[in-house]
Amino acid sequence: MTTTEQLRRARTTSRDGTEIGYVSNGHGPPLLVIHGGVGDHSRWDTLRTHLEPHLTVHAMDRRGRGASGDADTWSIEREYEDVAAVVDAIAVDHGRPVDVYGHSMGGNVAFGAVPLTDNLRRLVLYEAWPMVDPSAIVPPRVFVERLEALLAEGRNEAVVETLFRDAVGSTEEELEQVRAQPSWPGRIAAAPTIPREIRATFEHTFDPEQAAKVTVPTLLLVGAEAPDRFQPGPVLAALPDARLAELPGQEHEADIVAPELVAEQLVAFLLQEDDR
Repeated sequence: MTTTEQLRRARTTSRDGTEIGYVSNGHGPPLLVIHGGVGDHSRWDTLRTHLEPHLTVHAMDRRGRGASGDADTWSIEREYEDVAAVVDAIAVDHGRPVDVYGHSMGGNVAFGAVPLTDNLRRLVLYEAWPMVDPSAIVPPRVFVERLEALLAEGRNEAVVETLFRDAVGSTEEELEQVRAQPSWPGRIAAAPTIPREIRATFEHTFDPEQAAKVTVPTLLLVGAEAPDRFQPGPVLAALPDARLAELPGQEHEADIVAPELVAEQLVAFLLQEDDR
């Protein structure tokens, strides 16, 4: 496994002046991986071992986490710009376009970044597209108020656990697997950013016209045991060049609990030659 000391560290500046940090390691074409709403770049410590023999993996800290800065005001559009800025910086370093893999909310911001850069080659989204039916999950106002109350009490870990149980739908066994990962401290540190992202999830729902602009080859990953709200039917139909892969026996965290399975899908899709 790659150690923290082995990772190369870099920063780039987003459009609003916020510095965005990322770490890199591996061999081969560039892949930017973007974590979801809970955590930082350390989320990828399990998966990167399976990817680095084939791809140079760049893992960014989304704003407000890890080595990245933040701003006094936040909007999801700034995160689109962050992704585009990192993609462009990596493309300059490698002299070629960049593939992007986003999990959960990380895929949402990758989705929004596509029109902002000409340097994105292929896109992989793991249960990571704008919400088609927000009413299918916990009511936003009540849920966000619960999380903010826990934050006010200093119970950051309880915020993360509540998110996994009540929003993601994780079982206690799955939660224990995630809790055992080295990325758990980073998830707890990211807890204050969670309420703002939940609000954005409900404010920025799936738009077929916007999806039609995502013309890069796209792979949608979904756990075969995932709840109905993660099913990508409308998204798959709206994207001009997309395909679907189901992960047998998996739910929302396969890239942690079954990393070799996800890596197999990523490597097969990303190492294909472009035919356009």
